[in-house]
Amino acid sequence: MRLLVVEDDHTIAEPLVTGLRREGFEVDLAVTGAAALEADPADLVLLDLGLPDLDGRVVCQELRKRSTVPIIVVTARGDEIDRVMLLELGADDYVVKPFGFRELVARIRAVMRRIDAPAATPPDHVTGFDGLTIDRRTRRVSLDGSEVALTPKEYDLVVELASDPGAIFTREYLIENVWDKNWWGSTKTLDVHIASIRKKLDPELIETVRGVGFRLAARQGDS
Repeated sequence: MRLLVVEDDHTIAEPLVTGLRREGFEVDLAVTGAAALEADPADLVLLDLGLPDLDGRVVCQELRKRSTVPIIVVTARGDEIDRVMLLELGADDYVVKPFGFRELVARIRAVMRRIDAPAATPPDHVTGFDGLTIDRRTRRVSLDGSEVALTPKEYDLVVELASDPGAIFTREYLIENVWDKNWWGSTKTLDVHIASIRKKLDPELIETVRGVGFRLAARQGDS
């Protein structure tokens, strides 16, 4: 697996790259936002926000526009609003400095497990509901025949909800199955992703069940 580490502080970047290579990863290093945007495709991007040329949030947003590559943001900012904003821009996870190397590796592997999980899908890999079509083999989602670009986490949420249309999925279940059972971040992360999916698909497709969770629902006027 190839990682792109975006970090301008050599005192952090050099030992981090060395450690990740010892863990068996192929690692490329970019020390500026511009270099990150010009880098060869990677399987996962580890993106520090404090870059010398571009705001890390801009880099995150640009990377997400170009591909669905998983992005883990590294931030020294403890403000939850910043973290929620990053997730809304397309980041899949984040770690706050200072962080432990083992924790970081665990998060990388957890994100990649979630991305790779659909590879072993059964032959009936296409799911359909009220104009929504999900092809789990290619990880493509379309609505009324038009393909919709979702982030990896957004895709995983749609797949969970579409696995049993009409059934209520609790917030706890979705956090545990789409993120991680040991997820320590704010549950606002889930709300941010649901809001983004609604904008990209149709607000009526995902219904909020107050105090419980969410479900996939038929759009009004549809049979």
